[in-house]
Amino acid sequence: MDSTPKLSGPPSFSSIAAKVRMGKKVEKALSKDKNHSSASQYTTDDDPNKTPEPHKCTGNFQNDFTEMCRRINLAVIPPVVLRPRPPASVAHDSKPDKGGSKGKQAAHEPEPEPELNEDGELIEPPPKTYTMKEKFDYFKPSVQVEMDHPDKGDTVTEVYVRGWKIDMAMMGIFQMCWPAMDKLHTLNLWGVGLNGETLQLMASFLHLCVNLKNVILDGNTVEEENFSSLIGHDSTIQNLSLRYCAITKKGAQGIGMALGTAKAANTKLLSLNLSGNHIDDEGAEYIARGLKMNRSLLSLSLNSNKIGDKGATKIAEALSRFPLSHDEVVERRRQLSDKGSPDRFGKSPSPSRREGSKDRPASVRSSGTHADKDKKGTRDKPSAKNKKDPKAKDAKEDTKGTKKDKEDTRGGTKTRGGVPGTQSQASMAADSGKTIGGKSKKPNDGKKKTNIQDNEVDTPEVINPLLEVADLIDGQLWVAGNRILINLNLARNKIDEGGVTALLKAMQYQTTLTMDSRNSGSGLMRLCLHRNAVGRESLTLKKLNDHMTPKDPFYKPPPSPEGETA
Repeated sequence: MDSTPKLSGPPSFSSIAAKVRMGKKVEKALSKDKNHSSASQYTTDDDPNKTPEPHKCTGNFQNDFTEMCRRINLAVIPPVVLRPRPPASVAHDSKPDKGGSKGKQAAHEPEPEPELNEDGELIEPPPKTYTMKEKFDYFKPSVQVEMDHPDKGDTVTEVYVRGWKIDMAMMGIFQMCWPAMDKLHTLNLWGVGLNGETLQLMASFLHLCVNLKNVILDGNTVEEENFSSLIGHDSTIQNLSLRYCAITKKGAQGIGMALGTAKAANTKLLSLNLSGNHIDDEGAEYIARGLKMNRSLLSLSLNSNKIGDKGATKIAEALSRFPLSHDEVVERRRQLSDKGSPDRFGKSPSPSRREGSKDRPASVRSSGTHADKDKKGTRDKPSAKNKKDPKAKDAKEDTKGTKKDKEDTRGGTKTRGGVPGTQSQASMAADSGKTIGGKSKKPNDGKKKTNIQDNEVDTPEVINPLLEVADLIDGQLWVAGNRILINLNLARNKIDEGGVTALLKAMQYQTTLTMDSRNSGSGLMRLCLHRNAVGRESLTLKKLNDHMTPKDPFYKPPPSPEGETA
């Protein structure tokens, strides 16, 4: 047998064609798998056109602020950092402690030896009153915060933004973050370039910050001057600073109306700082109108403005007494009517009101004294019909008791010895309880009315200035002015002798009211008039200073000669 291997011939054309067709099929299958895998990978990725779910702020300001900035694709996100403080100085005790003081002193690190330069001179160490930063880091935008606990992000109490512009996008981020911060009580936005839109947006959500009390917007010049939107009826701000905001009479008009009008007044604002603005006499008049109807503001600063004698006179009028305008008289009558008969709709007035309405105007209709009302109440005796019908008698006595309580709390009575409205709520409740107890025969009714009075004691009502004592002088109704304001700063203005004279008369009138116990309020305690047009040698200015100095709560009288000798 021939054992030599047989050599195979060259591959035929048919076999080559079959392999080519097979390779194409394999390539197509691989391409399909590849396309399928890429498509599936694409579907698993996030769709950039798909709107992300809204972020719910948790109260952690740093996390919420960073996330909101990332969602609007900010190129540079301002960091949230703790507000820098000067390094705490180490106090060296001169006297050693008792007991284990030796061991503690030994544990202290030794002070480094002073370094010398090439010439052998002592090199002064860097000061310890400030810290150093890299170049331009100090001017980079950042949000500085104060925290109760630095290790807990939800304990931010104060927010400081200074020197970089806050636009609508950034204010929208703050709109989402700030209301969720339960402990936030102070906002300081110094020189952040606010405009009318950003200011209006901020005012629309600040009332949602439940504990926010202090707002500082110094150095923000707003062309619209819509700062009054910050102290609307739903505002919770107690201290507002608007220094150097270029406020003119336009902005002062809005602020004055926000402070108080005949129909509504701000009851939360305690301190208002308008120093360094452009408020003139006309703007001061608008502020004075607001002071007439406001009974909550304690401190007002109008330092470094353009107020002259006319503006100072209007402010003095608001602090002493002023005549009511026609609109204010109409509003006074409406409020007296509503307060005197809240549960009478469509009923005719009582005989006593019909008798008084013929001889005196409605605005001073309640000028009778409490003693006269009490005497009149004792003279009236129940008729025979009331004796026969006990239910009618009880109803009549209930209406009399409630009417007497309402007249006592009205505040429109013209008396010199005591003023309605200044009487304590507890004494009013006691008097009403005696009246009801003396007349009513049903103990259940007396208990119900006592509970109602107790509720009124817990929540005393703020008396409207229009309902205070009114004097009819030359056909006009005059009411006492604002005696709640205790601090007024009018330094660095243009007030001359005429304005100082008006302020002196106003302070003397306030003292008369306080001594007469005619109404509530201690009156102005501090009045600053430094650097005005009036000269230091003015006798009127000296009288005013002598009158105001003992009222200052920080004033300490000089020691008497007898005390020094003793």
